Amino acid sequence: MSFKLAKYLPILDWGRRYRGETFVNDMVAALIVTIMLIPQSLAYALLAGLPPQVGLYASILPLFAYALFGTSRQLAVGPVAILSLMTAAAAAKIAATGTPQYIEAAVILAVLSGAILLLLGLFRMGFLANFLSHPVVSGFITASGIIIAASQLKHILGVNAGGHNLFEIGRALIENLPQTNLPTLYLGAGSLIFLFWVRGQLKPLLRRVGLGDKAATIIARAGPVFAVVASIWIVAGMGLADEGVRILRDVPRTLPSLGMPRFNQDLWMQLLGSAALISLIGFVESVSVSQTLAAKKRQRIDPNQELVALGAASLSAGFSSGYPVTGGLARSAVNFDAGAETPAAGAFTAIGIALATLFLTPYLYFLPQAVLAATIIVAVLSLVNITALRTVWNYSKSDFAAMAATILVTLGLGVELGVTTGVVLSLLLHLYNTSRPHFAVVGQVPGTHHFRNVDRYDVISSDSVITIRIDESLYFANARFLEDTIYDVLGKRPDLKHLILMCPAVNHIDASALESLEAINLRLRDGGVTLHLSEVKGPVMDKLKRTHFLDELTGHVYLNQYEAIQDLDAACTRAALGTADPDSGRDV
Repeated sequence: MSFKLAKYLPILDWGRRYRGETFVNDMVAALIVTIMLIPQSLAYALLAGLPPQVGLYASILPLFAYALFGTSRQLAVGPVAILSLMTAAAAAKIAATGTPQYIEAAVILAVLSGAILLLLGLFRMGFLANFLSHPVVSGFITASGIIIAASQLKHILGVNAGGHNLFEIGRALIENLPQTNLPTLYLGAGSLIFLFWVRGQLKPLLRRVGLGDKAATIIARAGPVFAVVASIWIVAGMGLADEGVRILRDVPRTLPSLGMPRFNQDLWMQLLGSAALISLIGFVESVSVSQTLAAKKRQRIDPNQELVALGAASLSAGFSSGYPVTGGLARSAVNFDAGAETPAAGAFTAIGIALATLFLTPYLYFLPQAVLAATIIVAVLSLVNITALRTVWNYSKSDFAAMAATILVTLGLGVELGVTTGVVLSLLLHLYNTSRPHFAVVGQVPGTHHFRNVDRYDVISSDSVITIRIDESLYFANARFLEDTIYDVLGKRPDLKHLILMCPAVNHIDASALESLEAINLRLRDGGVTLHLSEVKGPVMDKLKRTHFLDELTGHVYLNQYEAIQDLDAACTRAALGTADPDSGRDV
């Protein structure tokens, strides 16, 4: 009973083995992540068009929820750049940025996306993430990173410039360029230069002066904290707020209020589609991060349980005045490098964020928005991977088409249409590719029991016995193509007596494909050709046995291809000598 319960509450598993040393490691990691998470949470809230404290609120209860239900030991959940951008795009359809209705829409998105993830997890539907191919995800992240970076340039310049896609943002920036605030530009540009230097040069420098790899990594990743502290000191000391530098100002020193957002059916239905996309993207991003970290520790995660954990985290964000959250790459990497051993590190981080909200926010009054924008730009540009376009182009033109379309639509029309385009194209291309699967006429490699494509290898083949290897499962989209392929072969082989369908790659045969096989069997029988199957997998064979197909099959089902060839070649020889055995061959 306890084992089954631990499957749904992983804390019962790792909690039983929790020791003092583990507590110390988790506390150290939590302290480091908390320091990094404060400016990051504020920055991502501003990216989402929300008050800065909402980012802090979204970094408290969700961490507790994930600690209860999550299977990754090092994943750190909270606001992330991609979901912040998607939240802004969805909420902007409801109300103007910064209004109470806009904030309410963001909270509802958290509740809806959490509920969707939770339902998917309860029904064990983690496989749905597979509908987003890696090229599509990579293209979406690349395009979103470019849009996010471009959207933050207004804070670096100190101008007002909105827009929902790259072209709108670019036009607004150009139009408002003459209004650039120079002190803001100096602060923003200086922060960018510093943060890029920290990301690329600080760690090697620290290693050269004798610091250990782990410590050097943590210090380098805490670069935004140094920028925040320095910029606050500069702005406060030089009075730059009076020169037009936009600062954070007062952040409420209160913990989030708990409660369910008001229910308005029309409003919730308007946001449902956006919440579904946010759920899908958040789950894919989180699972990819957690699997990467788990592999380094030889641990494993359960994608279905991760759906439950992320759903609980996002629901708790919605119930505590936050917005959609997921596992973030940067904070999770810092959590991992800092030595976190269990999800308890996330719970300790949540306590740190709560304490910072109560006691540290007054010291952030003079924090310039330009510096927060710089931290976002540096973070998201590391996600941009233009070289992947060339790699995918060289490998698969269809995957490149889906990736390129996702990038172009995201840049030109916005994030929601971009990811929708990617998903639809991926499915359509999958259907197209599997509707024309690879079939090969194969022959026996001399001196072996192996069979290979006659067009690629020097093999032994026969005019009276031909084998077609099927390299795809058979279903409604490719059933007709199978028939056309076999009839084309039949028309070119007047001496054909036996046709073997070699099925080592067939994992499934649906009802439409079964009807095609029945039609092929009858057509070949009428043409004086016997149909055989070989190397049929057990689960497929089990399904065929529940039909009349095997009773009506003119030939036999062979365990392996070599056995089939030996048997049928012997049968053809006997037939030529007038001693054919009608019962030759073995069914399996």
